[in-house]
Amino acid sequence: MSSSNYYDVTTWPVGNASKDVGEVINSIIADIKERQADTDANDGGKPGAVIYLPPGDYRLRTQVVIDVSFLRIEGSGHGFTSSSIRFNVPEDEWPGLRELWPGGSRILVDIAPDGEGGEAQGAAFYVERTGSPRISSVEFSNFCIDGLHFTDDGSGMHPENSYVNGKTGIYVANANDSFRVTGMGFVYLENALTIYHADALSIHDNFIAECGSCIELRGWGQASKITDNLIGAGFKGHSIRAENHGGLLITANNVFPRGASSVHLEGVTRSSVTNNRLHSFYPGMVILAANSSENLVATNHFLRDHEPWTPFLGVDNGLDDLAGLLCVDGSNNTVVGNHFSEVIDADSIRPAGAAPVIIRLQAGTGNFVSNNHVVALDVRAESSDSCFAAQVDALLTTSASDGLAVTAVLVDPESARNTILDSGTDAQVIADRTVNAFRATPAIAS
Repeated sequence: MSSSNYYDVTTWPVGNASKDVGEVINSIIADIKERQADTDANDGGKPGAVIYLPPGDYRLRTQVVIDVSFLRIEGSGHGFTSSSIRFNVPEDEWPGLRELWPGGSRILVDIAPDGEGGEAQGAAFYVERTGSPRISSVEFSNFCIDGLHFTDDGSGMHPENSYVNGKTGIYVANANDSFRVTGMGFVYLENALTIYHADALSIHDNFIAECGSCIELRGWGQASKITDNLIGAGFKGHSIRAENHGGLLITANNVFPRGASSVHLEGVTRSSVTNNRLHSFYPGMVILAANSSENLVATNHFLRDHEPWTPFLGVDNGLDDLAGLLCVDGSNNTVVGNHFSEVIDADSIRPAGAAPVIIRLQAGTGNFVSNNHVVALDVRAESSDSCFAAQVDALLTTSASDGLAVTAVLVDPESARNTILDSGTDAQVIADRTVNAFRATPAIAS
């Protein structure tokens, strides 16, 4: 059944979607606003619309500006494939590759930000509307946003590995309600999603990887969720970062390594980080900072091991092994039932000879840490030119010559009145036991 509120970018009479889909979508939005001008017609008046991107490549040279509610932009396939692997394959091997670029319904972000127009200048989709009510129910579904190339950052690293190009996939500038990002693919963007002042936001079932930063929730927000995503940021950015949020649910995500952090929360309260698989090549995997309090961190799987892929050897996030895999600055948080695997080469520990820290309570009071399991192994680090094979080999190797001495829980003097139960042996927990409650995990005699 046809509808005047359903648009196909390939049949719209203004512009050429293959040459500049931004011009086409902006023209469609203008048509929606012109036709849906009445705020109250038959108890409605502004139903919004669907804009459809059939499978294909659509170059975007004009930023899309969204200032209407109830708009859904959808495609027929997220199209993600690893650009990083391709760019690190010798060019003389490219003719033998079955495909070179992401596919599906694919937006090619061909904006060239000059750095003078603010951080939103390089965004493919810019959502901006003030006034009352907040812009609501804008949805992005089932297409790919591809930043195409990274650029030289002066580090001497291959430009395609810099994670820098000034491009953002979706940038939401104002307070918003009930936005949805589902089934999307994001690749080779400096920032995939940057969203300010979100309320009841859903970021679900997306593939967001090989981006400088993947998900950033800024300003403040409430009652949002980040669920069931495949995520992997670059070493300069964050896979998931949120600030000043309450009631945030981060659940069932598979977070790949190389991001400076897996989950970084600043001033986040009464939120949950649960049932995620988190993998990192560096300490500082999950950070609760700036008095993040009354949060639940439970039943996550943490894996910290070594970078096995040759192009990124020697890259880190600047933290040493005393920083902790989970770092807490805040009060009355609950950390229960997590599994930690620290699988590293003892010769690589910084500072040399230190016992790596797993959970670190840096500041705050009343945190409850219970029934966390730590596996620490000393392995010989190996590397390979094959990203996929190297990573799989590293994940499947469980044998080790020796156990690795670690500090399971470190409580800094600035943190007190915490309860630590069954999360490390007597020797593995460092805390002032006059101001913290402690029950050791029973040690097995050697």
